[in-house]
Amino acid sequence: MSRALSALQQYAIVTANYWAFTLTDGALRMLVVFHFHELGYSTLEIAFLFLFYEFFGIVTNLYGGWLGARFGLRLTLWSGTLMQVAALLMLIPVADDWPKWWSVAYVMVAQAISGIAKDLNKMSAKSAIKTVVQETPNNQAKGQQQLFRWVAILTGSKNALKGVGFFLGGVLLTTIGFNNAVGAMAAGLFISFLLTLVLPAEIGRMKQKPGFSAMFSKSRKINLLSLARFFLFGARDVWFVVALPVFLQTALGWRFWEVGGFMGLWVIGYGIVQGAAPALRRAWGQSAPPGASAVEFWSAVLTAIPALIAVALWRQVGQPGVAVVVGLAIFGVVFAMNSSIHSYMVLAYTDAESVSINVGFYYMANAAGRLLGTVLSGALFLLGGLQVCLWVSSALVGAAWLVSRRLQASQ
Repeated sequence: MSRALSALQQYAIVTANYWAFTLTDGALRMLVVFHFHELGYSTLEIAFLFLFYEFFGIVTNLYGGWLGARFGLRLTLWSGTLMQVAALLMLIPVADDWPKWWSVAYVMVAQAISGIAKDLNKMSAKSAIKTVVQETPNNQAKGQQQLFRWVAILTGSKNALKGVGFFLGGVLLTTIGFNNAVGAMAAGLFISFLLTLVLPAEIGRMKQKPGFSAMFSKSRKINLLSLARFFLFGARDVWFVVALPVFLQTALGWRFWEVGGFMGLWVIGYGIVQGAAPALRRAWGQSAPPGASAVEFWSAVLTAIPALIAVALWRQVGQPGVAVVVGLAIFGVVFAMNSSIHSYMVLAYTDAESVSINVGFYYMANAAGRLLGTVLSGALFLLGGLQVCLWVSSALVGAAWLVSRRLQASQ
């Protein structure tokens, strides 16, 4: 019993740190988007500010999983938290009168550090779940159900807090300004780092040190699930990251705090649905943990939603604001079910010994999808507005659905 309790305490500390990190990550995204759009930057230029953030997330997940398996998850957690503090401190001196080329280059470097930090922290927190659940039930089915619940709670609460971070970013920009906001967030995150100093060094460390070639997943199921994840998150970010907040501000006339508040509420609701995914499945008569058929079903449903929003905007059905808000709410519910099932299945498909390597590889694909979506979000919005972004989103979800069909065939 004491061994399980100790593992739970360790997981609770890791999760609390992850929550604090998530607040700063969500707030920083809103701060950067609105601060630089207010300075006259185009959506494509703003997208480039996040280019290194997403690119280095790809690299970090690949190497971070290997580092976690070789040296333990405590090291990756500490590294991620302190790097985020450094990235926030870097942004304090950013000034409005800096030359545009220098501002873009400087913020891209800071965002690169933040991207590395975010994925080190996320990989550490999500890998820690498997190290706890493996010690609990002897009944395999019961263990998988518990794993699904724990993954759903962590993922859902993280996204709910990221939504709070979006709102926080809009409020901080309005009240104390960009420079003071990033300084305050750095101080708060450093306090959360201090709480992790009690963690033991062996969390997530493999007994046999993995070689460098072990970074790449050798599981067909995880490879297919990772490819589906790539398309899924590209489909979200192609309209959510840059195009949507700029559309709400410029086309609909919303103020910064209103946009930040709305997007924050969306992510909070999205997180609540993720956390409630196991209960929702039970309410629908599905008591067993989800499998490949669930991934295929929810991907198919999601494919239609961005296309329907685009059609509503094209045909001018009602007010554009209503079409976007209602459509985004439906998209959030279905996307949350997709993401929650995905996050569970990558852990269900791996063993506890190699969990950080497989989770790192999986979230490398996640980061690659975000990178694709971020760049397309800025570029496509310039070319054809939000409608084009939505059509591409539908096509990317369709690609995720096609991949998930192969996943079911490999069962």
